[in-house]
Amino acid sequence: MRPFGYVSAPDVATAVRVVSTEPNAKFLGGGTNLVDLMREGVERPDTLVDVTGLPLTAIEELPGGGVRIGALVRNARLAADPLIRSRYPVLSRALLSGASAQLRNVATVGGNLVQRTRCPYFYDHASACNKREPGAGCDAIGGVNRNHAVLGASEHCIATHPSDMAVALAALDAVVELESVRGTRRVPLLDLHRLPGETPHVETVLTADELITAVELPHLPVAAASHYRKVRDRASYAFALVSVAAALHVREGVVTDVRLALGGVAAKPWRAHQAERVLLGAEATEEVFLRAADAELAAATGLPDNTFKIELARRTIVATLQELLTDGSAA
Repeated sequence: MRPFGYVSAPDVATAVRVVSTEPNAKFLGGGTNLVDLMREGVERPDTLVDVTGLPLTAIEELPGGGVRIGALVRNARLAADPLIRSRYPVLSRALLSGASAQLRNVATVGGNLVQRTRCPYFYDHASACNKREPGAGCDAIGGVNRNHAVLGASEHCIATHPSDMAVALAALDAVVELESVRGTRRVPLLDLHRLPGETPHVETVLTADELITAVELPHLPVAAASHYRKVRDRASYAFALVSVAAALHVREGVVTDVRLALGGVAAKPWRAHQAERVLLGAEATEEVFLRAADAELAAATGLPDNTFKIELARRTIVATLQELLTDGSAA
């Protein structure tokens, strides 16, 4: 690991000012991804600005019934919070399916959102990777690509976003609050991450000096009947091959509200808008669930090692919706 400077920020204003003035500076929260990347020489900041002492650790109920989550709330604490468990169970379940208990005790909400892909070619300096070195190429496309994207990929990158939490937040219409020396701005979670296109190294809409300070969840009654299903190679400490975050409300056999997002299949949390359009106002039947899944996956493109993900995603969407329907929570 190369030498770097270190600053412990006493407040948000200092944190964003230092990052805006120090060349190649980065914020340090839990460090569960950034420190690994520094060890591997993928991230090479000149200065780390430690934000763990900032007052961004509250989980607060908002007047309209929503919830505001500080960016430094630890993943384990968020998963166990009574408000989250009762109003947004999909988020609690997504968090508990991610990483390990030890990592969840350290990882923060803000850091979770900006963690980088676990594509092995991204970590391997002997491989071509446009995320690590723009213009180098993408060895994953012609290499081992079992874990890679089937939606929203490009000829320049097929890596997937690793977060479980972000998939649930995508289904919940979350909004991310950002702070910089220019002031505060709010970005819908669905707009935070970018698809690779021709610039896969540009992964979010954040500028280098913007700090995530909070995530807000709207009052969303349908979220009380929600579930997260993650399909992976082993029961714990593994990234999703496919995951589904779903919220469903059914009245007299008809879908009156639905939220659906996919993980493990794209470079960003994938909101399943096409599937939602098919479901809304339709009968809540397995046939309709299959038709919705097919509509969402019509644009999916597989490679030799990962084409199975398309059928796996189809089945996982249907199984998750069926579970919500049959356990009675969606009524």
